[in-house]
Amino acid sequence: MTAHCVELEVMCVTRSRMREAYALMLCEKDGTRRVPVVVGMAEAQSIAVRLEGIIPPRPLTHGLMSSVFHAFGIELSKVTITSFDNGVFSSVLTVTNGDVETELDSRTSDAIALALRTGAPIYATEDVMSCASYDPAHLEQNDARDLPTKLEDMSDDRLKARMQHHVELEEYEQAAQIQKILESRRQEK
Repeated sequence: MTAHCVELEVMCVTRSRMREAYALMLCEKDGTRRVPVVVGMAEAQSIAVRLEGIIPPRPLTHGLMSSVFHAFGIELSKVTITSFDNGVFSSVLTVTNGDVETELDSRTSDAIALALRTGAPIYATEDVMSCASYDPAHLEQNDARDLPTKLEDMSDDRLKARMQHHVELEEYEQAAQIQKILESRRQEK
């Protein structure tokens, strides 16, 4: 991976009170930017189980995969979120057996669940960070209120403020819609 990458940490997984949606919140390790990732129920459960230190009586899928890696001498070196396109994050797992290193395509939620179990670092490209992250330290509290009603008419900064507002309210579908608009603008540039 030749692109500049930013190391991330998992902050939390939250569930919307209104919908069957979950958000995985990642934060920049040496900074203030955050990346919300909408994840499925099974992946949210797998991540939350690990974050809370719960040991299930039988291994969940990601625990099983981690055991397979260990049994065959495969190390998960890192996880990299490589792109954000049409509201969907893409990631790669960098794995090695000591002799050969390879990258495997992965859903971001699965990649992060595996990283949590193996201790592998999580990265995102700067391109992903520029289009899918927000910085709560640079958002004015009033930016998320009194905004134009049409999302397409808002500036990128105001869209990021609106996205943060929706994440705080656990309105992940609306936040994902804004991420799609920001991504399409980035692709037009």
